[in-house]
Amino acid sequence: MITERPVSTPAGQSPVGAVAEAPASGRRDVRAVVAAYVTLTKPRIVELLLVTTVPAMMLAHGGMPSLWLVAVVLVGGSLAAGAASVINCYIDRDIDQLMRRTKRRPLPAHTVSPRNALVFGLVLAAVSVALMAAATNWPATLLTLAAIAYYDLVYTLWLKRTTAANTFWGGICGAAPVLIGWAAVTGSLAPAAWGLFAVVFFWQMPHFYALAIKYKADYARAGVPMLPVVASVRRVNAEIIGFSWLTVLSSLAVWPLGMSPIYGVTALVVGGIFLVEAHKLCRRATRGEAVKPMRLFHWSTTYLTILFAAVALDALI
Repeated sequence: MITERPVSTPAGQSPVGAVAEAPASGRRDVRAVVAAYVTLTKPRIVELLLVTTVPAMMLAHGGMPSLWLVAVVLVGGSLAAGAASVINCYIDRDIDQLMRRTKRRPLPAHTVSPRNALVFGLVLAAVSVALMAAATNWPATLLTLAAIAYYDLVYTLWLKRTTAANTFWGGICGAAPVLIGWAAVTGSLAPAAWGLFAVVFFWQMPHFYALAIKYKADYARAGVPMLPVVASVRRVNAEIIGFSWLTVLSSLAVWPLGMSPIYGVTALVVGGIFLVEAHKLCRRATRGEAVKPMRLFHWSTTYLTILFAAVALDALI
């Protein structure tokens, strides 16, 4: 065995770099721990949820609401979505370690202990609900609490592991930020709010089915009954096409509810591209050709972002 020789130093002095190295290592450790806790909140999902929340608030207000209210809802919504994701990671730690896509998450990688993760998630949830209660109104607060509870207790703990319809029913909490943002502004829910809710709700099926096709082997290994794992290609194609059309039709149904042609034309154009991508994916799968599900997955994200940007623009003009 090869070993390094100790560095010879004059009496009373430390080896060169010894004093600086410990603090540097400590800083790296702190950054790693902070990064692990941030990872548990699934920041990309938080970003996507906020993309739908602010435009919904603007449409509800008929312009830009007070920046204070927007900031509160953004912070409260981010904390709520992060809390739901952290608790989701805690519950799913057993299956996450079986999937290549998730085995490097902080819990399967043992970067964060399960107990600390659970405490962190519960604290985030309590702070988010308290903030919404203090700074918004009871409808928005109750919707926030319900979204967290539904995602973790109904979807993650029960539906995700027991039914191929998990994505469908899980779509309720994914679309909840639209209602929360609207309720925070008006204290109630109008038809346009439900219309935008429907858009996000139906959108989640083709979006997540594409991801499940990509990681079909992972979900099968973990025993998660995602639709592409347990159903035929024909069934998966039918649902992707059907829900893609429902997404676009829902977006067009919002048009008569006080929206301008700017929104309508945007919904038609990006919706058309969305449908083309969905049909293209399903056609290739039917023919037995190599499919590129992530193309639909990424475009669906772009679709939702552009559509809700049009909602925000419409509210300003």
